[in-house]
Amino acid sequence: MSRWKAASIHLAISLLLALAVGSLLFFVWYPGPLFAASGGDRLVVILIGIDIVIGPLLTLVVFRSGKRGLKFDLAVIAVLQMAALLYGLNVISAARPAFLVFTVDRLVAVSANQLEDADLKLAPAGFDRAPWSGPRMAFAHMPEDRDTAEAIMFTALRGKDLERYPQHYQDYAANAAAVVARAKPMAELAARDAAASARVQRFLARSRVAEVDMGWLPLVARSKDIVAVVRRPDAAIVGYLDLDPWHGPKP
Repeated sequence: MSRWKAASIHLAISLLLALAVGSLLFFVWYPGPLFAASGGDRLVVILIGIDIVIGPLLTLVVFRSGKRGLKFDLAVIAVLQMAALLYGLNVISAARPAFLVFTVDRLVAVSANQLEDADLKLAPAGFDRAPWSGPRMAFAHMPEDRDTAEAIMFTALRGKDLERYPQHYQDYAANAAAVVARAKPMAELAARDAAASARVQRFLARSRVAEVDMGWLPLVARSKDIVAVVRRPDAAIVGYLDLDPWHGPKP
């Protein structure tokens, strides 16, 4: 077997592995537009790039049919490739959106590594661990205790706001009325400019929900903020729009 054929076989295996990893990320951990909004696109490019380069390229360099010690060399390459893959998966899994939390007037994508174990231990059942099957919806309620509320406002100045305290999460569906009350009409989003109008109209054409039965909320994520469209009256997310929720579409 030639080194090019060996490297090609290794590349094919690596591509299948990359496809499996990409599917896990895109369809489970970072579904839909959350993939880009939470930085998953950059992470997976790095991961797959390393995975594809380390294995096949090294195989191309070291492979020579009949070479003494070839099996050992290939075993070392396989170990290096697997180590790089596992390390990358660990980083990506830690950064995955664990909860989509409604707080005040927006949804926030909270990553698994933004949640502290001490807080998770105090959280109600269902919110006491970061889910592995995709982000879960939650409603963050500011505690009525004055001292606790002031403590949260103080830590918010350092970047740890209410949505990062799972002990104050409540069932999202049970608080649907409060979420819907903050949702803005789709017409307001479409009225920004021609680009926003076109995207909204395309979304409405694809949706099976009447425009009057939908509203939108800002969705704050790690890499960029987008728009989440929710259904009235249950506040279920029916889709996302890649629009800046604060200043309209970016050029």
